[in-house]
Amino acid sequence: MDGLPWWLLLLLPLLDISAATTEPCELDGDDIHCACNFSDPQPDWSSAFQCVSAVNVEIRGGGRNLEHFLKRVDIDADPRQYIDMVKALRLRRLTIGAARVPAVLLFGSLRVLGYSRLKELTLEDLEVTGTTPPLPGGGPVLGLSALRLRNVSWTTGGAWLVELQRWLKPGLKVLNIAQAHSLDFSCDQILTFSALTTLDLSDNPGLGKRGLIAALCPHKFPALQDLALRNAGIQTPNDVCSALATAGVQPHRLDLSHNSMLATAKPANPGCVWPSALNALDLSFAGLEQVPKGLPAKLSMLNLSCNRLNREPRPDELPKVGNLSLDGNPFLVSGNSNPRSTVPSGVVPACAHSPLAVGMSGTLALLQGARSFA
Repeated sequence: MDGLPWWLLLLLPLLDISAATTEPCELDGDDIHCACNFSDPQPDWSSAFQCVSAVNVEIRGGGRNLEHFLKRVDIDADPRQYIDMVKALRLRRLTIGAARVPAVLLFGSLRVLGYSRLKELTLEDLEVTGTTPPLPGGGPVLGLSALRLRNVSWTTGGAWLVELQRWLKPGLKVLNIAQAHSLDFSCDQILTFSALTTLDLSDNPGLGKRGLIAALCPHKFPALQDLALRNAGIQTPNDVCSALATAGVQPHRLDLSHNSMLATAKPANPGCVWPSALNALDLSFAGLEQVPKGLPAKLSMLNLSCNRLNREPRPDELPKVGNLSLDGNPFLVSGNSNPRSTVPSGVVPACAHSPLAVGMSGTLALLQGARSFA
């Protein structure tokens, strides 16, 4: 069957469509997780019927251009006629990926899902084309607690977050943006993320200090507690301190792991004051040969594991810290100077065998494994 776009597959029972085959979708025995990969030349879209009872649904379009569905679906149809049926769906978490999709189809799906109990939405490997349709009457439609985007490109460039945010009800707590094509947001148009406690901009290696300042729109994240910048082109912790000060952001926990840090003897902005709320800093897998200058004066946790420290840091080089992790540094391993060793210079074996030791964040490593589904 090829008469419905993949973003309406969850509505198949409402259209009285059934299916006898179980491929390309698989539902686990507990009716919790359902995964679909429409990679066949002529996919059986009706296979998604079995996902109706699932709580977690993954739908991947096989890299297709879905523009032809515009001729088969009435985008302007009023979805309110299906309100009761859509509310009955168990769907809580949805992943959509691997497709070239017109914006009117994507946002049409958000309009339909606004009547469901969906709480977490993930968009991966998508190319969103065309202009964003106007917001329907009544204001924002989608009440999410978590939104995750990875390798999603938008025709609208840096305006994509502004347009997407308008479709979201207040209350978003987790925002994850990885491998973004544009993080140069129009800050004057972005609304305040009043409930957002976690912002993850990991796996954006081109971000750097300037990109971070552009992405952290001033005073738009008043409730932020966790900020993750793994593999984000960060060269020194002090660069992040400057960006946080500019944005007025006060995170409690900051993850700067998996960046190639520069061993600067003196920070570029020695007068930078770290947020008073910050109590945990992760600098693991950062290639550090010495403790960076200009760290916060006091921390509950400092993670310096899996770096290139050849000696134990002196007390005067460290902040006042309650929990210090130095695991996986060369000074803790005897015989690390073996010239015949195949381990990269300055990296202990326990860290070198992990995919995380080559600058890849944990999130990206796990996703690469998960994408082996076919």
